Amino acid sequence: MEEQGNTSQLKKALITIFAVLFVDQLVKFYVKTNFAYGDSFDFLGLSWFQIQFVENPGMAFGWEIPFLPKDGAKLLLTSFRIVAVSLIAYYLWQKIKSGKIGGMVYSLALILAGAIGNIIDSVFYGKIFSDSDYHIMEPASFLPDFSGKVGFLKGEVVDMFFFSARYPEWMPFDLGGGYIFPPIFNVADSAITIGVLMILLFQRRYFREQFLVDEEPVATQKTATDTVISTENNQ
Repeated sequence: MEEQGNTSQLKKALITIFAVLFVDQLVKFYVKTNFAYGDSFDFLGLSWFQIQFVENPGMAFGWEIPFLPKDGAKLLLTSFRIVAVSLIAYYLWQKIKSGKIGGMVYSLALILAGAIGNIIDSVFYGKIFSDSDYHIMEPASFLPDFSGKVGFLKGEVVDMFFFSARYPEWMPFDLGGGYIFPPIFNVADSAITIGVLMILLFQRRYFREQFLVDEEPVATQKTATDTVISTENNQ
């Protein structure tokens, strides 16, 4: 029974990871090959939500390392992502093997899938796509004649989702007229954020599930011991 439960949890994790990666890479490929850098439009006619093509060499939501040169920051962040993904994957696998993961399987799978999605951009996009920037006002080419604009591990992450809603002009503290949520992000960033929020919101439930799993063998052992004692007394 325990082995079947572990297999079921592994399937849930793999389905979640592959579903997120498929959507993430599909959206990025479409934007990269159909949008010139900086192109944008209102999604479904919504004035507060745009699809806007940008790239960033940094972390989720476009955050960068300001004290490092661009190429050095790319290599450092890509290396960090690879190490982080390896650790998350190992932790997820160990939790599944122990049978103590419960609902946390979806949270960790979302975080892992998001991290892998952005790693794919960093590692491969510099080799398989032509350049995209403000000086080239046309979409990138997939598998161009030359071997990409940069080497492996130096690609940039494709971002496209932008909440363009602004604060009212009367807001204090220099907020008036500014964007409510300025970072531009992608599906992978969203998966990571949702996974982290799920852990924060449902951590008590997750730990309760783990506690119940830990207590079950003790309860089973106690029942078996009581049965043996009862049998001996009857004899």
